[in-house]
Amino acid sequence: MVALIDTNVILNYITDREDRFRDSSKMVMDLCSQEKVDGYIAFHSLSIIWYSLRIPDEGKRMWLRDICRILTVAGASHEQVLEAIENVQFKDFEDCLQDECARMVNADCLVTCNLKDFKVAKTKVYSPDEFVALLE
Repeated sequence: MVALIDTNVILNYITDREDRFRDSSKMVMDLCSQEKVDGYIAFHSLSIIWYSLRIPDEGKRMWLRDICRILTVAGASHEQVLEAIENVQFKDFEDCLQDECARMVNADCLVTCNLKDFKVAKTKVYSPDEFVALLE
């Protein structure tokens, strides 16, 4: 199964922050690291993660290297970015880019902690809990 992993799932994994999907986010990343899932990360998620982490730069680099060992970076074409800019159905441009990156790699699904933000996604969307249950 090919899955694009949303930034919030990865931040749960890295920071161990309090979140209802904390444990299942870690399980999603474990499935990717064990190559039971072909996991991807949207290119722009890397800068969001860098900005979100409140640790020294070398720690940020370490985490980004680790994430890029587990997940393959997915891009979006120029045309897809322009489509995302014009897409008024998505309330959040960043979420629209996640969906476009998932489409670019022909992902079977997108895994996110914010299902409500992806109601208009073209890609099938699962919460971390749903995704882990699907693969059990």
